[in-house]
Amino acid sequence: MRTPAKIILGSLFVAYLAVKWTAPSFNAESLRGARVLVTGASTGIGEQMAYHYASFGAQIVITARREKVLQQVAEKCLSLGAQRALYIAADMGNESDPDKVIDFALEKLGGLDYVVLNHIGPSPFSMWEGDVEHTRWLMKVNFFSYIQMAWKAMASLEQNKGSLVIVSSLLGKMPSPFVAPYSSTKFALNGFFGALRHELAMKKSNVSISICTLGLIDTESAMEKVRDVTNVPAYPATDAALNIIMTGATRQHELFYPWFTHGLALTEDWFPSLTDYFVQNSYNYSP
Repeated sequence: MRTPAKIILGSLFVAYLAVKWTAPSFNAESLRGARVLVTGASTGIGEQMAYHYASFGAQIVITARREKVLQQVAEKCLSLGAQRALYIAADMGNESDPDKVIDFALEKLGGLDYVVLNHIGPSPFSMWEGDVEHTRWLMKVNFFSYIQMAWKAMASLEQNKGSLVIVSSLLGKMPSPFVAPYSSTKFALNGFFGALRHELAMKKSNVSISICTLGLIDTESAMEKVRDVTNVPAYPATDAALNIIMTGATRQHELFYPWFTHGLALTEDWFPSLTDYFVQNSYNYSP
């Protein structure tokens, strides 16, 4: 490895350690009795977040599309120590369902301390071939429902000095092939909630916003898409979920998981040609 590359990597590592050392410490006890809504909680990262919150003794409302699976997750949450574990089936492509979920959580829990927005709609892992309708629908699920739910929950979060946690992706900072519709929704999330965080700070709001940028996570849905297509390593959903929870609980502005995703995002601006080469050659593709 050449000296400039070593200096860059060393600098990134030192910056990472500095951020870790100066970050607020996580107190698991702070989540005991906390009133939490987690979306996209029937599988993957959302399911793992529900289990972690349960083990910390939180009161949880979970939502996704499949009621029977939600029931099973809620039952496991109770066995892990959740004070309450409720569920409501909802389709975030339906314009009324995002409000319905927030109303349900507020009614059943009496308020919200954490709103964790994690749900996504299914999208093909393939070259984009002009399907504008799918992109429009996906934006509705992955973006518009987020801002709808955030606004609906804002008054309760303000009252309770609550936290809004947005689960985003490295693909919302660093474009990649085969995911153009999905990537566009994550860029939209980062832009909107990044701007909203500034506005809340300027208004001296009680609400914190945490934007969580994730790399490839070993969820079943993600692995089905990328298996045999890329050699990019995947990281455990349970660990990603815990890091998201800790970020929200300590009211930090950002999470990059795994840690080196921060460096990858920076290379997009610092070394665009090198980044393009890396991205395009990390997939097994023959035209």
